[in-house]
Amino acid sequence: MKNIYGVTRLELEEFLISNEFKKFNASQIYEWIYQKKIENFDLMSNLSLNLREILKQNYTFNKLEVIDHLSDKMADKFLFRLSDNEKIEAVLMHHDYGYSLCISTQVGCNMGCAFCESGRLKKVRNLEKEEMVLQILEVEEILNLKITHVVLMGIGEPFDNYDNVIGFIDIINDPKSIALGSRHITVSTSGLIPAIKKFTEYDKQVNLAISLHAPNDELRSKLMPINKAYPLSELMPVLKEYIKKTNRRLTFEYIMLYGVNDTEECAKELAKLVRGMNAYINLIPYNETSHIEFKKSTQERIMKFYDILKKENVCVTIRKEFGSKLKAACGQLRSIYEEG
Repeated sequence: MKNIYGVTRLELEEFLISNEFKKFNASQIYEWIYQKKIENFDLMSNLSLNLREILKQNYTFNKLEVIDHLSDKMADKFLFRLSDNEKIEAVLMHHDYGYSLCISTQVGCNMGCAFCESGRLKKVRNLEKEEMVLQILEVEEILNLKITHVVLMGIGEPFDNYDNVIGFIDIINDPKSIALGSRHITVSTSGLIPAIKKFTEYDKQVNLAISLHAPNDELRSKLMPINKAYPLSELMPVLKEYIKKTNRRLTFEYIMLYGVNDTEECAKELAKLVRGMNAYINLIPYNETSHIEFKKSTQERIMKFYDILKKENVCVTIRKEFGSKLKAACGQLRSIYEEG
């Protein structure tokens, strides 16, 4: 049996038509599930008894188990147990413009970025569509709030789980479902070129963020093994084509590592790399962990780096820090329960 939370409305319509029901029943079912929060087909009173029986025979409402919830003023971290006993995390960030949920897309990650805690556990498997959707639904239910933005920046490489990620976006963007606007959804990737090319043709205006973290191939390959397969010399032309075709502004994420990628030379090289692109650099203060030897750049070095980019007419921001007290900040996910 399939989990109903992982079924797109189009898939549901196809199922209904194949069983000689009406296409519009899919919209009714979606409204019961996502707008009225009903988790029992028997309570869907505007559906025929026959249809309710067919639905019960084919779909379940299985949820994720919340096994830990940590909270501070700016963030909430949730540890979920999946049906096969694997674990993932999601982090809710409290902004002045709303609530942004950082969700996981895989159990573990194969990208092996040197500075990232999440990648210490190699990829076990991809998350299914419902396992991503339910991170949103369960956080909303527990905290009794409406999530306004979703970022796919938790555990895993989203584009290494491309089809499920696209299906997940189709579900949460659906006006009969969570109805989260495309421009309130951001997908982050370490630079998987084939998937970026596919995403360029995707018909929704979803934001794309690139984990860059270095201005040249030599340094980036040391920090991010994926760069050996998809070097900047190949990645940057693909990103320029993405901007040209989609007319969307790109985000480059750049974690500031003391003495590694935060030098004046790196700033000048980075400015040259992105010059002329409809993009901005998001400088991210590094979140130190007990396992990795990298150190956080000083505020002075971050500001100097920022000023150099500004003088080079590069759009640049410094990310506000969320969740570091909870080990829930960028690059820290999975560290608490990994330590056991």
